[in-house]
Amino acid sequence: MIKIIEVDFTNQEHCKEFVDLMNHYMTDKMGDYPPHNNESAERLINGMRNHPAKICCFAQIEGEMAGLINCFIGFATFTAKPFINIHDIIVYNKFRDKGIGRKMLEHVFDKAKETGCAKVTLEVREDNKRAQYLYSSLGFRAGNPPMHFWTKYID
Repeated sequence: MIKIIEVDFTNQEHCKEFVDLMNHYMTDKMGDYPPHNNESAERLINGMRNHPAKICCFAQIEGEMAGLINCFIGFATFTAKPFINIHDIIVYNKFRDKGIGRKMLEHVFDKAKETGCAKVTLEVREDNKRAQYLYSSLGFRAGNPPMHFWTKYID
């Protein structure tokens, strides 16, 4: 059975699991990024602990951490309502194909309904067909007209 629990950033075990899951994702071919070192992991935990508009949840199977979803609440000016942006969805390889990603997304949809959100958004890599299939099956669609996610890094 899959259980969804909120991340407690005052709990050291949760913080360790959070960083471990993030590093798993970052070093995966879809993350393609080096893992957090001690300094950046501490900065990550402190930043998440202090961020006022976050939704972070673990997925557990039989008490073992299996996945993580990180979301941030924004405000949609066109609808004059909040929205939730899903920033990370992570499932350990050994737990994939068990419905964990779907369960975490459904939890976020429930949170969106509870808080009167206009929409839930996410970004997905063009080559991540597995994730696109899941998102499509839950009703996500490309914007109309299609949107592009652009980035400018600040040094």
